[in-house]
Amino acid sequence: MQKLVGAGDFVRREPNDFVVHLNNESMTVGTYSIPAGGVDDQLPHREDEIYVVTAGRATLVTPGLTTPVGPGDVLFVPADEEHEFTDITEGLALLVFFAPPYTGRP
Repeated sequence: MQKLVGAGDFVRREPNDFVVHLNNESMTVGTYSIPAGGVDDQLPHREDEIYVVTAGRATLVTPGLTTPVGPGDVLFVPADEEHEFTDITEGLALLVFFAPPYTGRP
């Protein structure tokens, strides 16, 4: 058992902040923070990804969907799908689950 202290807490750093809380043979868990007015600079990942919005408000844009997101929303993005958070009106904190484990950008 492991308790992930600070997982999902907003961290204000410019431009963005990604902290890994757990990385093992089956998954990676981290927190991704983007400040209000910030720009999401991520590229598609090789892993499936689940986001849990713990704080803030933004819009998630993918090729097939544009949707507002806020605290409590749970979002699934399949591997290799383009996606970005836009219109970040409040500091955005996302609890992120990658499976298989995160290996970095392509």
